[in-house]
This record gives sequence, C-alpha cells and structure tokens, in this order.
Amino acid sequence: MKKIILPLLAFAFTAAQAQTVDDIIQKYANAMGGLDNFKKIKTAKLTGTASAQGNDFPLTVQIINEKAMRTDVEAMGQAVINCYKDGKGWKINPFAGATTATDVTGEELDEFKSQSFLTSQLMDYKARGYKAELLGQEDVDGTKAYKIKLTTGDNKTDTYYIDPATYMVIKFTGTRSVMGQDMELETYFGDVKDFSGVKFSMSRTVKTGGQTVQEVHLDKVELDVPIDEKIFDKQ
Repeated sequence: MKKIILPLLAFAFTAAQAQTVDDIIQKYANAMGGLDNFKKIKTAKLTGTASAQGNDFPLTVQIINEKAMRTDVEAMGQAVINCYKDGKGWKINPFAGATTATDVTGEELDEFKSQSFLTSQLMDYKARGYKAELLGQEDVDGTKAYKIKLTTGDNKTDTYYIDPATYMVIKFTGTRSVMGQDMELETYFGDVKDFSGVKFSMSRTVKTGGQTVQEVHLDKVELDVPIDEKIFDKQ
C-alpha cells in the first residue's frame, strides 16, 4: 500500500505547487507596482539616451496614459519623431525618407498606440482581448525563466520571459517592422527602479540575430507632470 500512497502524495504536492499563467502574470504586475497604480498615472516624461552603431542620441518620451505618446530623438542634427494620439499616428524620420510629418497605419500604428499605455500589454492582456499561454520555462542567461506567449487581437505573437525569483520581465521577443522590413527582435530589460511605488526598467538592449542594434538608457522618469497636448498634433 505504501508504494501506491507515496507516489500519489508526491503528485498532489507537485500539482499544488504548479502555477497558472494568470498566477505568474499577477505576480509580475504586483512586482512592478500593481496594474491599478499604473492606470492611475495621468502622464509620464522619460529622458535618457538611445545608442546605435556606437553613437549616443538624446531621447525624450512623453505620454498621456492610454491616450497619447511622443518620442523625440536627436540624431546627427536631425529630429526623429514618433507620435500617437487618439487613434492616429505620424512620424518624422529623415533617415527613412520621411522628412516631413508622415501618417502611420497598420502594425506601425498599433505599435505606436501600445506605447501610449504605461501598463505593458502582458499586464492587462485580458482587458485588451489578448490570449496568454504558459510554455514552461527556458534558460535566459543562466536564469530558468517562465516563458509566456501572448497572442494579440490580430493574431500576432510576442513572447515574455519572467524571472521566477523577482517576477520581473527580463526578456521579450517579437517581430517588428524596422525600416520597412520585418525583423525578429529580442529585448533585454535591466536596472529596475522604483518611482512613487511603480517600477520602470531603466535600461533596454535590443538584439537581432545575436547582434545588438539599439540600447536605451533612461536617466529620469517623471510622473504626473504637465504635458501640453498640442505636442501630439501633426506638424
């Protein structure tokens, strides 16, 4: 009888310890400061540098939470701007042929819109009508991270890797349009800091094919600061 009971008890213990995808996402949201606390923030201004090809460029991101987003990068005397407000987006990027304000549509517009949310799409995936699936665990630079696949409304998939010790996202993978070409990008997050009870990753490293294509380092995060809505209007 003991030979039967012991394996059954072991199975029951293992099942009790298993976490669902929602358990992990909830712990991630809590670790970052809580979904509700992020939603209470009205505006945010983030400043720092974006680095590419050995050059550092001043970066400013301004957000009206869930409504508008604008990023400004000064590169070699040129202004590179991405902007979104209330369902419409535009950009200026002389290095991609957009020397004047040019409308964005499709996946690029969706990406701009997602950047207007201070909550990550994983943190409130249910409210956005997305689907999350736990794919077990996978090694990320020596950390056996939880691997979560997120399927968006247009059936595009992104993958998040969460550290089981901190419940922070340490890696993200997804396909994005870069200079008109779809590229599989890996983003690594680090240097997490607390601002008024919510946390932000102050450093991000973006790679493709194992090569670093961009790094972002934030120096300052300001929350609930005045932001003039006119800056989001098409120039």
